Amino acid sequence: MTNKNYNYHQTKFVTSAPDIHHLPNDHGIEIAFAGRSNAGKSSALNALTQQKNLARTSKTPGRTQLINLFEVAEGIRLVDLPGYGYAEVPESVKRQWQQALSEYLQKRKCLKGLIILMDIRHPLKDMDIQMIEWSVAMNIPILILLTKADKLVPNKRKTQLIAVHNKLKTVAGNIQVETFSSLKKMGIDKLQLKLDEWFNEQHSEHN
Repeated sequence: MTNKNYNYHQTKFVTSAPDIHHLPNDHGIEIAFAGRSNAGKSSALNALTQQKNLARTSKTPGRTQLINLFEVAEGIRLVDLPGYGYAEVPESVKRQWQQALSEYLQKRKCLKGLIILMDIRHPLKDMDIQMIEWSVAMNIPILILLTKADKLVPNKRKTQLIAVHNKLKTVAGNIQVETFSSLKKMGIDKLQLKLDEWFNEQHSEHN
């Protein structure tokens, strides 16, 4: 079977849901984007799809309070999960988000890969590590994007990349780490390649 290259520029918004019970049927293939509220998830999705407003970016981190679904092709979807960590909202709201997030990760059967975004200057916070451990336990492959990489000089970027690699050596999962910048379009090719690989792998298993 020939591997397909998906056209991410044609990605369309499908729906927003407060929890998995309001999502469309659990079939097809989903790759989810997760990260702290200020990690640049929406910017990464917009850069990948070359659509300025596909995922709404906000000056106030933590606006992604819902699970947002985007369709790349029939049965092939990208998911923007609620940001975790930093967000000025009441504790009860945070707990609601965490609940929606953990339920999605544990129960959504069509979830086949996870992109975890972290600010390259502050990687591997507690919640990031929790997400990684969770995904490894669920046998979900991970691509870590160290975002806002343009804010560091190349030398420092490399040092951070190596540091993250080294810290994750003890985690025995399927994990790849790349530097990324939505602003400078850095790492978008690697992100596309990984998405294509995951979608194709799953597609051939389904057929």
